Amino acid sequence: MGPVRSLRRSSPITIVVGVVLCVVILVFLLSPSSADSTGSPLRKASVASNPLSPPTSPFRKQSEKPNAKRVPPPVVHYHMNNLTSTSDPVANRETILILTPLARFYQEYWDNLLRLSYPHELITLAFIIPKNREGNAATTALQEQITKTQKSGPEKNRFASIIIERQDFDPPLSSQSETERHKMENQKARRAAMSRARNSLLFTTLGPSTSWVLWLDSDIIESPPTLIQDLAAHDKPIIVPNCFQKYIDPKTKQPAERPYDFNSWQDSDHARKLGEGMGADDILLEGYAQMATYRTLMAYLAEDNGDPKQEVPLDGVGGTALLVKAEVHRDGAMFPPFPFYHLIETEGFAKMARRLGWSATGLPNYKVYHYNE
Repeated sequence: MGPVRSLRRSSPITIVVGVVLCVVILVFLLSPSSADSTGSPLRKASVASNPLSPPTSPFRKQSEKPNAKRVPPPVVHYHMNNLTSTSDPVANRETILILTPLARFYQEYWDNLLRLSYPHELITLAFIIPKNREGNAATTALQEQITKTQKSGPEKNRFASIIIERQDFDPPLSSQSETERHKMENQKARRAAMSRARNSLLFTTLGPSTSWVLWLDSDIIESPPTLIQDLAAHDKPIIVPNCFQKYIDPKTKQPAERPYDFNSWQDSDHARKLGEGMGADDILLEGYAQMATYRTLMAYLAEDNGDPKQEVPLDGVGGTALLVKAEVHRDGAMFPPFPFYHLIETEGFAKMARRLGWSATGLPNYKVYHYNE
């Protein structure tokens, strides 16, 4: 009878509060952990704030006490089947990852980036910079512009996120001058190092929400503001514009332009036979008189007042401005730092993509412009 008297003497408010507490405890224990559920502040904090990467936080203790309970981070779901890379990326809100190996910083490159009309809130920028004196200078200059843009610049100019990486290996050339970069004897080592840098940058930044990857060299200083939309409109897995260089003609003293990137080409029987006669570690190079390949170079297919939408199939591609559907990279297409069918770097990438079932397309009359040293 004692317990009955005690229950009768209890306040109705006390009983109601007890029932509510029991319900709350049951809901808390039975509810699943997810990225969208309302959990503790600590649990929310363990979710990756950057959409590029899944959360990798370890189980965390709720307090600093030795025997404190560890709270696991939530399970995050990425619906890859819903990820698109279409001919109308703006309408479909597709995210773009712009990747730039940066040995030198050019203000014109950054200004050109800011002029891109693709919604900047859908663009992530990522850079990889060599660990040398020039790389230090480039990093400082880049960070200054990032601060101006992301903190004090107009909101429409601000990018979704920006990543800066420093290479974990020394560059093969002591000088990044155009003369040294293009010497034939430097090509294998230089382009192997470029491949390693590109792969490092790609593998550490390509996330589950990325639809397109735009490779854009740091010395591309002029392109149409609609570059991304124009290239994506062709709905090709790999597409590359023609890279030219503006200069003052020494004879006429008038502005002129000339082809710059010779790595976008259609293969030839002669080049294939050259490759058959090479050693396993030898590579074919384009644009050198000492190694005539007789390939059809996209650089020379440009026409005055030609249709910028004209397409040509390619067997090799350059990387000065290269738009790739993210699924091509996810399938395993990377930049071989070793001879791959006697090709290396971007040309080897095109060959590897072809072996995976992806084709490359060029736009001979759609131009971007390289810095003129």
